[in-house]
Amino acid sequence: MSTRTGILIDPRFREHDPGRDHPERPDRIAVLEDLVHDWRGPALERIAPRLATAEEVCSAHTPELLARIRETEGELHARIDADTATSERSYEVALLAAGGLLEVTDAVACGAVDNAFAFVRPPGHHATAERAMGFCLFNNVAIAARHLRRRGCERVAIVDFDLHHGNGTEAIFYDDPSVLYVSTHQYPYYPGTGAATDVGRGEGEGFTVNVPFSAGVGDAAYLLAFDEVIDPVLRQFAPDFVLVSAGFDCHRRDPLGGMRVSEDGFIGMMRRLLEVARDVSGGRLAAVLEGGYDLDAIRSSAEASLGQMVRAGDARSVEPNEHDGEAIEPLKHILRPYWHL
Repeated sequence: MSTRTGILIDPRFREHDPGRDHPERPDRIAVLEDLVHDWRGPALERIAPRLATAEEVCSAHTPELLARIRETEGELHARIDADTATSERSYEVALLAAGGLLEVTDAVACGAVDNAFAFVRPPGHHATAERAMGFCLFNNVAIAARHLRRRGCERVAIVDFDLHHGNGTEAIFYDDPSVLYVSTHQYPYYPGTGAATDVGRGEGEGFTVNVPFSAGVGDAAYLLAFDEVIDPVLRQFAPDFVLVSAGFDCHRRDPLGGMRVSEDGFIGMMRRLLEVARDVSGGRLAAVLEGGYDLDAIRSSAEASLGQMVRAGDARSVEPNEHDGEAIEPLKHILRPYWHL
């Protein structure tokens, strides 16, 4: 059964250029534009982006960070840190990425579409409240979660399956029980955060769930983690809306990572998230592009994920055919004070 799936993409996202040979390059959006153009599945409903306002950005960031990125406007090349740089229109494009995801979440929240994927750049999940880093300028998903809370959502879940831990997203919500942050990631690896024992602070204790994997882990271990940890935690949290930080750099072909996830793994993860959203969130789910630096892998992984979204997870994916519980059992022990696992 097909659903109404929204898609947001815009050629202006190519106008952020962090420099020659930088892995977070404009071609990442170009290959997704080709995917949308060539799409042969059920119709995707186009959603147009807009610029996020200063107030919206500052719901997750300090005014000083906003001002720092604004200062780069018109500069041919500005270095933020060793990994992160801007070009003449990066400030505007970053506002468009954040505002584009807000348009996507609004379209899903009001029922104009059932679910949606925002193909935006620059990515966002490393940006903290006060610092741009790790290729990220503004934290798109954090801004969207704050926006949904203002819209009246009591509980928002963010599930991040990027290769890297979303340190910025975690930090912004580390003491907030209204936003559940769940991350699967290669560990130890950049940015060095995301230990299984990092579970939140104060009222937010238990509402951060980190699933750190050793390099070389593939589909079976990821899907086992979803089945035994992530799915039950999400169902107990019962979010009003599910946000997905979709990083395709855990793909086995990605040049920056050491994981072994295939298209079947992305199908399995997305199907499970759609099923949770259907069962506890009224189907409300929106995904946003984070990392992924092999162009063929970005396209094939995004296509696999969209294929699940237009069917709302009804199609079966390849199930785990091995049981790699090495990281799962200790994690369940850490989380049992907070969740029934």
